[in-house]
Amino acid sequence: MKNDRMIALRDSNNLTQEQLAEAVGLSQSMIAHIEAGRKEPSKKFKISIAKHFNVSVEWLFYEEINDQKSLFYVS
Repeated sequence: MKNDRMIALRDSNNLTQEQLAEAVGLSQSMIAHIEAGRKEPSKKFKISIAKHFNVSVEWLFYEEINDQKSLFYVS
């Protein structure tokens, strides 16, 4: 499933996939795959990405979005 929250956080922080990848120790292509829902990061990288955006791993990767109003930006 596409990770709209990760995309929204990255966009709201004006980060490219490459910049986020460098910050969390992944490749740009892996970030693209995670955002598209084609691959799931390891627990280590889930934690790293969530910490980078100051959100919980659960919110970023596990909680369902019931409607678009529940999607918010963290800056």
